[in-house]
Amino acid sequence: MDVVITESVSAILRWIHVVAAIGWIGSSFYFIHLDLSLKPRGGLPEGVKGEAWQVHGGGFYHVLKYLVAPARLPDHLTWFKWEAYATWLSGFALLVLVYYISGDLYLVDKSVLAISAPAAAAVAFVSLLVAWLAYEGLCRSPLARHEVLLAVVGYVFLVALTYCFTRVFSGRGAFTQIGALIGTIMVANVFVIIIPYQKKAVAALLSGTAPDPWWGEIGKQRSVHNNYLTLPVIFLMLSNHYPLFFATRYNWVIVAIVLAIGPVIRHFYNMRHAGKGSPCWTWGVAAAGVIAVVLLSGAGPPKRAVAVPAATFAQVKQIVLSRCSMCHAQEPLWAGIATAPKGIRLDDAEQIRQHAALIDVHAVRSHAMPPGNVTEITPQERQVIAAWLAAGAPMR
Repeated sequence: MDVVITESVSAILRWIHVVAAIGWIGSSFYFIHLDLSLKPRGGLPEGVKGEAWQVHGGGFYHVLKYLVAPARLPDHLTWFKWEAYATWLSGFALLVLVYYISGDLYLVDKSVLAISAPAAAAVAFVSLLVAWLAYEGLCRSPLARHEVLLAVVGYVFLVALTYCFTRVFSGRGAFTQIGALIGTIMVANVFVIIIPYQKKAVAALLSGTAPDPWWGEIGKQRSVHNNYLTLPVIFLMLSNHYPLFFATRYNWVIVAIVLAIGPVIRHFYNMRHAGKGSPCWTWGVAAAGVIAVVLLSGAGPPKRAVAVPAATFAQVKQIVLSRCSMCHAQEPLWAGIATAPKGIRLDDAEQIRQHAALIDVHAVRSHAMPPGNVTEITPQERQVIAAWLAAGAPMR
């Protein structure tokens, strides 16, 4: 029953996380587009920056943006915050349930660093807080007056953290951790900066005083940061399904490239929405980045073993049965796993042959499996499987 409850809670949290993220990222894209597409004209109410006409769902919408706030506060305001909060809360709950509690499987890889699962979970949790404080310090420093320089320093900061994470956690754990860290920075921008300063503006209006324009400026700064981070964080959310990204030799470089091409793509749309042209060079950069990611993902696992000249299926079968079948079986023996992950069984000869391509991706071209190398498969055993696959995966 414990396994049933755990799996059910995990499924519900993933559903909430994905739906909330769609709402949060969708509203972020929409409001950045709206803000950049506003057009000033004569005759607009005092304090209005610009207007936009939009059509959707058979209706026309006339939107005005006040540079600071309207002279009179409307009776009803819609606050866009719960999408962000729900995304982070559900994501953090998943982080604890899947990665911190099951750290031996998904967070720790003893071949990377001999660290206990509780210690790894503690490091992961503390790094979220410390990294956010460092980011907040950068944004409040004199560096914040130079947007491009701040972006470059922030980029180097995230890449350096990714490199460090790949030296502490498993590849899957490192990708998940940097994704959680970026998500934490983004939701903190909403919770600590954007919403509180919006509330200050509302309170000032209610008291009959003029809101400080800086409150809107700092909120806009953080909103733009979130906008440029959305595409990389989506990649990181999905990356744990693709071992050739997270469990290969240059996994941290792949993240570095994604952290660069995501903002480049957003730059294209932001310039286009602002009516400043369509910088098509961005797509050339993005395409080059994608090609680089594909090439790096095929570079192989973190460590190579001495090649094995030949291998028999009997050898491969013995390795798979001893290293993989305790989970990938009709009745798994590993505690906490009720059914074979993703329905993939490797407990007989035909199943092993049928899933040869998946074995290649997860155990040879990458070191995603066994997770955290909990069954201690050796490099030589991986090379035996590689030799068998290179020979066409014969059943002899």
